[in-house]
Amino acid sequence: MGEFRKSKLMVFPRHVLVGHGVLSEAGTLCSNVELHGTALLVAGPRTRKIAGDAVEQSLSASGVKVVHEAAASASLSEVEAVEKRARKEAATFVVGVGGGSVIDVAKLGAHRARLPFVSVPTSASHDGITSPRASIKDAGTPSSIEASMPAAILADTGVIAQAPYRMLASGCADAISNETAVLDWKLAHRLRGEEYSSFAAALAETAAEIILENAEVIKPGLEEAAWVVVKGLIVSGVSMSVAGSSRPASGAEHMISHTLDRLAPGQALHGEQCGVASIVTMYLHGGDWERIRDSLSSIGAPTTSKALGIPKETMVEALVRAHEIRRDRYTILGDNGLTREAASRLLHVTGVSP
Repeated sequence: MGEFRKSKLMVFPRHVLVGHGVLSEAGTLCSNVELHGTALLVAGPRTRKIAGDAVEQSLSASGVKVVHEAAASASLSEVEAVEKRARKEAATFVVGVGGGSVIDVAKLGAHRARLPFVSVPTSASHDGITSPRASIKDAGTPSSIEASMPAAILADTGVIAQAPYRMLASGCADAISNETAVLDWKLAHRLRGEEYSSFAAALAETAAEIILENAEVIKPGLEEAAWVVVKGLIVSGVSMSVAGSSRPASGAEHMISHTLDRLAPGQALHGEQCGVASIVTMYLHGGDWERIRDSLSSIGAPTTSKALGIPKETMVEALVRAHEIRRDRYTILGDNGLTREAASRLLHVTGVSP
């Protein structure tokens, strides 16, 4: 046996603060992870009022200078604006305050400016609040781009619970879809010899189980629900850092979702699409797809193409073409994907498109 030369870098959030009324702790949190100087606070007009002003007040009280950059959409132009502003203001770190789009823009902008990033989510619609990747639109098409893991995460459950419940339900669906993503990863490991991390897989599955086991208590208006969902999404994001890729939280179900983004842009939320897609991919794996369907239904997330607002014909097309999204990522869809007949039957059998 030759000399062992393997090495791997894993980066985790140094501090994570989740709970009621924690926005006032922003200054202390950043100080604890040795972030001082000038903070570029990235927020939308609404999220700045909801949480950004409180974060700024706390940062300023701790001696941090705060400058602002508005973000309206998850586009490359917005990312470039954040990077440019950060350099112009000689910022020492970036704080993203908002939903998924704002967090992704701030995260990638910070990564490109080589600055630490602090994630302050105002909703929990997907695991981007803590993952080392950003979903950004390039020429109108969403792409998952490598970024950096947040240096710290500040999640106020009181704020997140007040966001539209649809966002929270979408976050649940995104975490639940880890179940099929891990199965795809194991399949690729067995059939293609792809590198596999049992630790990363266990974390991803734990994130899904946190949601599945608490599906009955995840209801609108309950701050406890926000607490449960944020915990699951944070664990999901950490699993990707351990793996060094999105593999433990992104399989065929995500490929189907990304295909739907192209075929029916803006029709449904990312997590919602992943949840519905995980029903059909779990069926293909021969697993307990009914548990996924019933849990999503209990939470109030979509379980059918109709609930997504997507015609059956479009869902069939997405299933047929999904394998083209990432040729390097082997999944239950195989190298050649599904035939239209198989896709149509699959949607019928699972009740996704009766």
